[in-house]
Amino acid sequence: MTTAPIRWPAEAVWEAVSPLLPGFTVEVLPTIDSTNTELMRRARTGQCEPTLLVAEQQTAGRGRLGRVWQSDVGASLMMSLGLPLAPVDWSGLSLAVGVSVAESLQPVLPPLGAGQPARVGLKWPNDLWLGGTPGDRKLGGILVETASFVQPQGAPTTDVTGRAAPGTASTARYVVVGIGINVLPRSAEGMSMPPGSLQDVEPGLDAPTALLRIVPPLVAMLQSFAGYGFGPMQPRFATRDVLQGRAVTLSDGHTGTAHGVGEDGALLVHTAGGMQAITSSEISVRPATMPAV
Repeated sequence: MTTAPIRWPAEAVWEAVSPLLPGFTVEVLPTIDSTNTELMRRARTGQCEPTLLVAEQQTAGRGRLGRVWQSDVGASLMMSLGLPLAPVDWSGLSLAVGVSVAESLQPVLPPLGAGQPARVGLKWPNDLWLGGTPGDRKLGGILVETASFVQPQGAPTTDVTGRAAPGTASTARYVVVGIGINVLPRSAEGMSMPPGSLQDVEPGLDAPTALLRIVPPLVAMLQSFAGYGFGPMQPRFATRDVLQGRAVTLSDGHTGTAHGVGEDGALLVHTAGGMQAITSSEISVRPATMPAV
């Protein structure tokens, strides 16, 4: 683990993103309970400006279903991006975020085989996985949350695309996209899924470099998602779908075979009762031979 000060590319990120997001700011905090929690706290008090919040250490980081995500300084990239968003359809947003992050970290999937880098894949609905030798490992996770707020009457509601809707009081949503990625190898003790790290993908890749790779394309993706939804990203998700064709066990005990995702981001599972479209709000899923992750 490194003890040297981390040199974050806050200015470079701001320069790349601010033309797309007027009012965008970057904050780096030495420690916080959770970057997602902090941005949600701010949103509930009316602070809904586009903000990237990066923490060197989290004491109460959160994942999906309330799972804890904690890390030592320098061992992980922990960030949350908050901004107003008004997509035509929210379905599949966490999957779209996963596609953007995975492609930023590894634009081209390497071939399978010994001696090759790990492949950055996506496990529905919100996990980054590494595949290849020595097997499946969890690289990181994504947590998407939203808060509603009401603009004063006559004030424009502007989303990430820059669209404004002036006039009567209107309700917009503030979306917080939290991303946690293992940068350095970590112990598997107490974990149901073996951990992977960015060193398995690209030795020497550190958190600041990963941050600069991830954030500008992520903002551009969100702008596209607001207008077009998940549908155009479905084929890109499919190329990294680690569940495709695998036996899976649903959290209600039913089993089946994963058959990719639909244009709305629902997981398609063929069970004894036929094909089911599973949404993240209904159920979780895991490969049949593995514990819940």
